[in-house]
Amino acid sequence: EKMKKTLEKLYEQIRQNMPGSVPNVEYVKVDYKTSNTPPECGWEPFPYGTKISGKDQHFWFRATFKTPSVDDNHYILLRTITGKEGKWDGTNPQGLLYLNGKMIQGLDTNHVEAYLEPDTEYVMHNYFYIGMIDDEVDFKVGMCTVDRRVEKLYYDMMVPYDVCRLLHANDDNYVNMMTVLEQTANLIDFRSRGSDEFFESVQKATDYLDRELYQKMCSTEGKPIVSCIGHTHIDLEWQWTRFQTREKIQRSFSTAKVLMDKYPEYKFMLSQPVQYQYLKESAPEKYAELKQLVKEGRWEPEGAMYVEADCNLSSGESLVRQLVYGKRFFKEEFDVDSKVLFLPDVFGYSAAMPQILKKCGVEYFITSKISWNETNMMPVDAFMWQGIDGTEIFTNFITTQGYTGPNPARYTTYVGAMNASQIKGTWNRFQQKEYGNRAITTFGHGDGGGGPTKEMLEQFKRLSKGLPGMPVAKMEFVYPYLQQLKSEFDEGCERTGRIPKWVGELYLEFHRGTYTSIAKNKRGNRKSEFMLEKAEGLSYVDMLNGGTYDSEGLRKCWEIVLHNQFHDILPGSSIKQVYDLCDIDYKKVADYCNTLFESKIGNIVSNLNTDGGVFVYNPLGFEISGPVKLDGKTVETTEVIPSSGWKVLKSVNDKCDVSINGLTAENKYYKMTVDNAGRIASLFDKRVGREV
Repeated sequence: EKMKKTLEKLYEQIRQNMPGSVPNVEYVKVDYKTSNTPPECGWEPFPYGTKISGKDQHFWFRATFKTPSVDDNHYILLRTITGKEGKWDGTNPQGLLYLNGKMIQGLDTNHVEAYLEPDTEYVMHNYFYIGMIDDEVDFKVGMCTVDRRVEKLYYDMMVPYDVCRLLHANDDNYVNMMTVLEQTANLIDFRSRGSDEFFESVQKATDYLDRELYQKMCSTEGKPIVSCIGHTHIDLEWQWTRFQTREKIQRSFSTAKVLMDKYPEYKFMLSQPVQYQYLKESAPEKYAELKQLVKEGRWEPEGAMYVEADCNLSSGESLVRQLVYGKRFFKEEFDVDSKVLFLPDVFGYSAAMPQILKKCGVEYFITSKISWNETNMMPVDAFMWQGIDGTEIFTNFITTQGYTGPNPARYTTYVGAMNASQIKGTWNRFQQKEYGNRAITTFGHGDGGGGPTKEMLEQFKRLSKGLPGMPVAKMEFVYPYLQQLKSEFDEGCERTGRIPKWVGELYLEFHRGTYTSIAKNKRGNRKSEFMLEKAEGLSYVDMLNGGTYDSEGLRKCWEIVLHNQFHDILPGSSIKQVYDLCDIDYKKVADYCNTLFESKIGNIVSNLNTDGGVFVYNPLGFEISGPVKLDGKTVETTEVIPSSGWKVLKSVNDKCDVSINGLTAENKYYKMTVDNAGRIASLFDKRVGREV
């Protein structure tokens, strides 16, 4: 209780608000922005304490102010409060801050502060999104100063105190750390907060704690490692549309950049090339900063697939395209050969994937959501995953401990916090400690929550020192982490004489209906897959005969299909507005392909002498005979048409031998009757003379 009260008092002394520091705020209601330039007219006064409302609505705010001068022991923050702090990230209010015309960072319910320079005049703009909540929201903006000395001591004490709360009271580590923390608290003079005596005592306490705990008790030698990588999982379209996703990406990417400027040890990883493409189109200056971070080895573009795609309904051809398009983007934009398939949130994985991954040059697979199984817990977290053809790929599950789900004791998450509980829980949850001395956590708020926070990075500094009773937190990219884990895994296999292996599908026993929900979208996806394969085949044949191959048009259509295979869109868990856009997307693909079919078949036929015969094209990957459409009628051929090829048939059977009488249909083989509901009531096989 003493430590808790001490930390509360220290926290109160970190920030000092400056009342009335940002006066004369104005606002204007707008639609989704198409540029980064605020409107010129329509601005109205926005008195402090005014509330705004309107689901999925946008506003611009602006104000002009000047920051005060401060000494080296302090820095200045701009604070923006909405009243929804601590609520769910995905649908909460979110803003994009501009200072003196430059995009700075996102502001959300986890990131309410932005750094300011002292003695500087600012023109502030905030492009503000209320979110998908139908409720009133505050927009309260002001400045505060932060005392670096008190802030440092607060985190120096808070992190080991949190560690102690995870340990048993009889544990030597608990006793030793709590003794030092109590002595540290005794050195702080709270009698006159803000006085010279107070800050002298803060410095004495800081020096004592550093010497007695961090220097004498901490060690990284021989301890398990929890590799940590900053991350923000952003669903392309789920409870919002792609228009909002474009904005979430701008906010989250710029927030990560600001924190990386302040914390040189901070590394960040993000998958999904389509999100990078959105940033490149919407905020090219931020994209240039991101590319520089990649060059500096601080930002990891990884994940292999174009989007984090559904792996149940996407065809084999589509899964290959996801990898080809994703890997090509990373190579062309960042000169990175992506070796890791990163799918933390996908709803199960086809047994065809190991073969597809290996043949596309992917070496590792990492996921998390399989731990959400309702009944059967996966018995391994690091293993060889064997596919249907015998191909194997090294697979690892993220084991960051979460707090909800069907069984909290084993539920893991890909949007972890950075604190003592989750670092220790990540290592405790890893099941195969005889096969590796490390586990991984991806930390940061997702879906517009802005990724890691300043508080997380401050805690990482202390957790990386090897506190007693704790694994060591290490900032590390996903790819080198997996390389090291695989090396340890191989040694463990040799040592134990056993190779952990999972054969076949990785089935998720949690999200149901992924094969049936929003059936129209699944139909649109499958028809688009078939049409694009046919379009490419015809285009190639036409090219061989002197025609053209529309690479750009086909690529754009494939990108539409790949985008809509995202793991909330195709399985059917998104909102209606998402599927309204999908209808438009699939029509674009169909219109393009149908126009191309007519053109390409016309080109091929024009170079043939059909001599009165019938040209029949087979777009399938196998040879076939059977019914075809001719002048609006269904006709039949017994000749075999080659795969992705054609024949000119001298004759076809256009006689239909099926007779219809009410609800009964009959030919020389069968007599079938259906009932009023369309169900087969009778099927009589004439060849064997019995009801079947």
